Amino acid sequence: MGEANPERRPAGELEATVLAALWAAGAPLTPAQVQGALGTSHARTTVTTILTRLHEKGSVSRTRSGRGFAYLPTEDASGLTARRMHSELEKTEDRGAVLSRFVSRLSDDDEALLRSLLDGSGA
Repeated sequence: MGEANPERRPAGELEATVLAALWAAGAPLTPAQVQGALGTSHARTTVTTILTRLHEKGSVSRTRSGRGFAYLPTEDASGLTARRMHSELEKTEDRGAVLSRFVSRLSDDDEALLRSLLDGSGA
C-alpha cells in the first residue's frame, strides 16, 4: 500500500472552509462568489462540488440564482457540530461507552458546563 499524499487536505477541511465563507457572508452566495471569498486557487467546479455535497448532507440550502444556485448554511457552526456529534453517536452500538469516553476526556471547565446544562441551569 502506498503512502498518503502529504499535500492532500484533511477530510472535511474544504467543506469547513466553504461553510466558513458562507457564515461570514451572512447571505446566499453562488459558487463563483464562494470561490472569490475563499481567495484561493480552487476551481469553481471544485467549489460547486463541495456545495452540492453540503446540500446533499443538509448543511446548506439553495435557491435558484440565474442558471445556477445560491447557497446558504442551514445552521450555525455550533448547530452543525452538534448535528455531527449526534450523527456519530447514532452509528455506535454502545452509546454508553462512547458517551463515557467523551465525558472522561472533557476539561474540568467543559465538564462543569455540561453538568450545568444537564441540570437546566446552564447557558
